[in-house]
Amino acid sequence: MIDTRSTEIAEGEERIRLEVGDGLAVLTLCRPDTLNGWSWESSRQLGLLADRIRFDSAVRAVLLRAEGRAFCAGIDTTAPGGAITGGSAAERTRNYYEGIRWVHERFAVLARLPQPVVAAVQGYCLGFGFELALMADVRVAAEDAVFALPEARLGVAVDAGGDLRIAREAGAGWAKYLALTGRRIDAATAERLHLVQLVVPGAELEAASHALAAEIAANAPLAVQGIKRAVDAYADSALPAALDRAAMTAALTLTSDDCREGYGAKADRRPPHFTGG
Repeated sequence: MIDTRSTEIAEGEERIRLEVGDGLAVLTLCRPDTLNGWSWESSRQLGLLADRIRFDSAVRAVLLRAEGRAFCAGIDTTAPGGAITGGSAAERTRNYYEGIRWVHERFAVLARLPQPVVAAVQGYCLGFGFELALMADVRVAAEDAVFALPEARLGVAVDAGGDLRIAREAGAGWAKYLALTGRRIDAATAERLHLVQLVVPGAELEAASHALAAEIAANAPLAVQGIKRAVDAYADSALPAALDRAAMTAALTLTSDDCREGYGAKADRRPPHFTGG
């Protein structure tokens, strides 16, 4: 893993860029060459930048967006520090469990910001990318957006709570359908399932999402933030315990033989053979 104690972002190592102006904080995933693939370092930077936004009274809303043709295509398997080690299988499982809980905490810094977060999604929004988008309060999707939780096809559990948030927004049946199959859905289907609130042509995504965030920012901050807290308190009442269960399940699957088989099969472009071990 990366050094989680650092509070700095080295020049040239940015995974996410923060710009503040006109009442908005704009968080931009800025690694389009990797389709904004997610990493431990991405999670660290997300937490740091969200903390900077939290107490900035000039920020009344947040726009989460991405450069390039994809919002986020999932885990960046080429990123350094991707694998967690340990002297035994039990120690590796424990270390993965703590690592995933740490990621949950970084994601929660964004989800629990007092300012509402609007996500603008284009292209691939897969795995961790889908889970990140689901952290936003409102989602705007381009017509070409594609959503999926493909983890089960790789032999691992959904680890950042995306399936839980789909259950909250669309119902348990749809959460199981998407997470158990790994199937992809288009923007129109995501809108029908209430996973996105607005679908626009790709050329209009930037303007539409920015306008929506600005519309929220123009409203009374105390009212806006109180509404967000009240709705979240109702909608997320069972989330902490479920996330802890998700972290343990993810840790067990990430250290399994099936996980090695799943990623190996993907690399070899062949169907995986899972044994349950």
